[in-house]
Amino acid sequence: MTKNELIEKVAKKASLTKRAASDAVNSTFNTVRDSLSRGEKVVITGFGTFLVRSRAARRGRNPQTGATIQIPSKKLPSFTAGKTIKRLIK
Repeated sequence: MTKNELIEKVAKKASLTKRAASDAVNSTFNTVRDSLSRGEKVVITGFGTFLVRSRAARRGRNPQTGATIQIPSKKLPSFTAGKTIKRLIK
């Protein structure tokens, strides 16, 4: 499902115009994005949890030369599905 398809479904289910549904979807995504950029966890009960995870620095190997390189630590967005979603997919 693409973002446009999501907007269409939200508009139909909530009896909104496409523009209002687009504003609602974009606002939701922007709020989640802004919270994650501040390092906050976003919990949507019945759906799942968005959070920022830290990946530790580690040594890797350059596949072209075989030389050992240092891979720096970084933060990555992560999603953990809630129980309800897990049950539905099972």
